[in-house]
Amino acid sequence: MKKTAVITLNFGEPRSPVREHVEPFLERIFYQNSSLEAAETDEERRARSRQLAQRRAPGLMEEYEAIGGSPLNDQADAHARNLGLEFIRRDLPVHVYSAYQYTAPLVADVVKKARADGVERLIGLPVYPLCGFSTNVGALNDVQAAIDELGWTDVEFEGITGWHRHPLYLELRADAIRQTVKEAGLNLSAPGTRLVFSAHGTPKKYLDEGSRYAEYVDEFCREVGQLVGMEPADYELGFQNHSNRGVEWTQPDIDAVIAAVEADTVVVDPVSFMHEQSETLAELDHELREEAEERGLAFHRVPVPHDDPRFITVLADLMEPFITGQDSPLGLRYGRCRCRPEDNTLCLNSLPRTEAAPRPTGADEGASAGASAPSPG
Repeated sequence: MKKTAVITLNFGEPRSPVREHVEPFLERIFYQNSSLEAAETDEERRARSRQLAQRRAPGLMEEYEAIGGSPLNDQADAHARNLGLEFIRRDLPVHVYSAYQYTAPLVADVVKKARADGVERLIGLPVYPLCGFSTNVGALNDVQAAIDELGWTDVEFEGITGWHRHPLYLELRADAIRQTVKEAGLNLSAPGTRLVFSAHGTPKKYLDEGSRYAEYVDEFCREVGQLVGMEPADYELGFQNHSNRGVEWTQPDIDAVIAAVEADTVVVDPVSFMHEQSETLAELDHELREEAEERGLAFHRVPVPHDDPRFITVLADLMEPFITGQDSPLGLRYGRCRCRPEDNTLCLNSLPRTEAAPRPTGADEGASAGASAPSPG
């Protein structure tokens, strides 16, 4: 068996709320998404990215101060360590690296280390529940770019993009909602109580260019909603949008949802996130809570289940067919990704829902064909 490693890929956030950390972080993000605006040269794109970063940094630094610093990287590193331990338990000789798109250790540096360590097969695992252009696809593009920059021609590189259909993942997200409702003494079916899903927004331009992110958000909310006894008419969905560039984003905005919701109590679930970070701890727990309470709404936020041990099982389940070359023992079916249409990129989203993954307990019954192991094209 070739020396194989999994590289977990995350957004990353600065560990310290200081300008020398926050501005470079933001500049990388804005540059990565510079195609959202017209610019004739790379120099113009970089200058615009610096301008946006300098403008956004003070507000983001305040958010980090308010939440006591971002826990995202520590939680992501814990996932990587625990995934490595799970591979040992499954007798899979695979090393796990943790890398970030926008903070250290950056993807390029970790890929360089993997090469120095003698890795022969590298598997990219974006730890984003719902596939998007600047997250799942962008993270795998970063790995490929790093490999190309090194001239590392003898490595086998594969990756997975969309994986939110994993039945255990759906279950653990539903359980997080159930636990919050139970602890608060609520009933989601009671008059005046409303479940609100909050998803990270994305620029509409990416959707126009073929991103299926909004479709996946709708599907995920529908399936998790079913598990907690809610149909689409029984819950709300809003997006956490960022208007730094003045471009059009996904709608409705979560602020508009809270301003218009007909309820006395809202239970808000951050469906796009698998780590607590500024978007959950600041945007939801501080800003959105304040807006809700100004309306007289009781506000309850579902914690991100980052420490649920079942999540490591989910990640290992997703990777095992890549590592062994065997069919998924769960009957998960992988297909060539449509968002990143490369031969070495697979996902659970490219097949019809009833074929890609078994239905979670409590959801509508759907046919599940036999497993299909991922393989390089």
